[in-house]
Amino acid sequence: MEFAYIPSPSRGVLHLGPIPLRGYAFCIIIGVFVAVWLGNRRWIARGGRPGTVADIAVWAVPFGLVGGRLYHVITDYQLYFSEGQDWVDAFKIWEGGLGIWGAIAFGAVGAWIGCRSRGVPLPAWADALAPGIALAQAIGRWGNWFNQELYGRETDLPWALHITSSTDGRVPGYYHPTFLYESLWCIGVAVLVIWADRRFKLGHGRAFALYVAAYCAGRFWIEAMRVDEAHHFLGMRLNEWTSIVVFLLAVLYIVLSARFRPGREEVVEPGASDGDTDDDGAAVKLDKKSEDEDSEEKDSETKVSEGKKSDAEKSEAKTSGAEKEAVKKETDEADSDSGSSEPETDDSSSSVEVKDEEAESAKKV
Repeated sequence: MEFAYIPSPSRGVLHLGPIPLRGYAFCIIIGVFVAVWLGNRRWIARGGRPGTVADIAVWAVPFGLVGGRLYHVITDYQLYFSEGQDWVDAFKIWEGGLGIWGAIAFGAVGAWIGCRSRGVPLPAWADALAPGIALAQAIGRWGNWFNQELYGRETDLPWALHITSSTDGRVPGYYHPTFLYESLWCIGVAVLVIWADRRFKLGHGRAFALYVAAYCAGRFWIEAMRVDEAHHFLGMRLNEWTSIVVFLLAVLYIVLSARFRPGREEVVEPGASDGDTDDDGAAVKLDKKSEDEDSEEKDSETKVSEGKKSDAEKSEAKTSGAEKEAVKKETDEADSDSGSSEPETDDSSSSVEVKDEEAESAKKV
């Protein structure tokens, strides 16, 4: 009986002449670009400089790829070092096989080196990048679809994944598309982190810890559905135990960080100017033409104000000159009046002297 299903690609690689174009590699690359793009916007919104996220990612991404491959090879060593296997295949990363736990751990080491070179705190950078990492995982999981790997148990659901390859022990049939489940879950994790960060102003690595905890919660039940070969411990797959442990550590970090370092970092990148960002967190690109126009307008306004000021000064000078002439005229008139009154003063003083002489002569007689 035929039913609806998700078809698998007939092959996961296209050859452009001698150059192979692998779907798995393309998904990883696209995911990295999306993570850096979104992380850059969030970093700028937090007060950082444009380009800092990409500069640090130059360290984090290679370390993450190496760590992810190492984790996969170590936990699934039987695929490369058991009898009949070729150990050289351990280096063929394009054939799939990246462990997210190793990628995050080693990527953090590379990010730490990059953050120290730029003088920024690693927790703040991780908070900015957290939802972008989740989206990168959502995109990267489609690489498993190209390789027809990491599927779940058999099912007849309408969204079942049709596996057609029979290589490496695969059995053609219809299975749960666990790659799709994890991809959708990671998109939900990214949305959750963005919402929680805006709502609660998460800082000091708590947004990143929330991403880790939320991802582990989904990875636990998705891992339980997978049927690919894996190591088991106490009846559960190794990655299920890893999900539990990492989930508890992430929750513990959130609780302790909120207690001892509440709030959010005020400065995430020393020397970054507030003028480098806009309200949406995007970089403000200064338009030279508009700057020149603004400066011309300011110059014209300055000239007009200076012209008005000079006119006012001239008017004031004229007024002050008229006032000075009036004051001088009044002073001259006052001087002329005082000059005319001087003879009267002399006559009165002479008459007084005559009277004194007459009095003296009378006394003598």
